[in-house]
Amino acid sequence: MATNTLKPKPKVAPRTNSLRPQPKPKVEETPRPKGLSIFNLLERYTKMDAFFQDGLPVKYLPQVLFGMLIVLFYIGNTHYAERTIRKIDKVKRETEDLRADYTTLKSDYMEASKQSEVARNVLPLGLEESKTPPFQVIVKKDEY
Repeated sequence: MATNTLKPKPKVAPRTNSLRPQPKPKVEETPRPKGLSIFNLLERYTKMDAFFQDGLPVKYLPQVLFGMLIVLFYIGNTHYAERTIRKIDKVKRETEDLRADYTTLKSDYMEASKQSEVARNVLPLGLEESKTPPFQVIVKKDEY
């Protein structure tokens, strides 16, 4: 029967270049006192450290991504609805302006089509209104 012939390598100190200065070991800094910043308040009241002390909880990732997708859809839908409302308001204003123009033009045309107004407008052309009423021409059937 075969046995493992590989032996673990002994730990050797890493080689260093004697010409390059060696980095000094870091001195542990004293922690900053926690103030009243927004992040410290969030950290204090949400207790999120318990979720991330073992790393990123991958088992919650699909739910988080689904929630983010729903939120993005909600935001996009809100923007679309507001844009549509602005377009509707713009069309309503244009419709009111066109309706006002229509009624003004309609009343102008009704005024211009009166007999007295037509007579006044054609007077510079040398046309005048007839003083005698029109008469009916009667043609017998055999003459025509």
